[in-house]
This record gives sequence, structure tokens and C-alpha cells, in this order.
Amino acid sequence: MTTDQERMQILKMIESGRITAEEGARLLGAIDEVTAQGQSEADEAAPRWFRVRVTDMHTGRNKVSVNIPFDLVNVGIRMGARFAPDQGDMAKRVSEAINQGLRGKIIEVEDEDKGERVNIYVE
Repeated sequence: MTTDQERMQILKMIESGRITAEEGARLLGAIDEVTAQGQSEADEAAPRWFRVRVTDMHTGRNKVSVNIPFDLVNVGIRMGARFAPDQGDMAKRVSEAINQGLRGKIIEVEDEDKGERVNIYVE
């Protein structure tokens, strides 16, 4: 039963006199509390963004900044592996970190020859 249906059922119970207005208000409040709690837990549990930052190590400036909706990450990893087959181990590490539910910075790589730092975050 959806939340709207539950609310209507409570209102009908008040209208028919099966419960008091005070009892109905408590029930409606409980529905709101459970709904808010469920939304809060869902927000905390599911990362929403996969962020890649490439920074110039000498200047500290961002050279590349990519934000990918989390639902598209696995597709992106598979596509990236086709263009950079020598980075297969990196793609595997990223996939494992995502599957383990890690959040925050999951990879940091420095390329001293190019003077670049790559950070990958799950947020």
C-alpha cells in the first residue's frame, strides 16, 4: 500500500468514527516519520556520483573534472577499458571498491612524468 493510500485510509477511519482525530494525527505522523527515515537511509546507502579529477601537480589546477551519475558508472568503466586496455587493473580496482560500497576517495594515482594526479571519488 502506498503512503497516499495509507493516509486516505486513516482519514476515512477518522471520518467514520473508527478512530479519533488525535489517533489519526499520530498515525499520520508515524507515516511521515517512517517515510523520512526510509528516504534518509536510502540517501546514505546509495552513492550518487562518481567523480574523476585530474590535477596538474605543479600548479594545483584541475585539468579535467568529470562527474558521472552513479547509475552509469559500470557502463563507463567498460567503455573506458576498451580505450585504455593497459589500465584493466585500475578498472578492476574501481569496480571492486564500488561493489564493496566504499565512499570518498577510492583511488589516487600520480604520474610524475606528466606531472598529473588522478583522484577518483564515490559520493
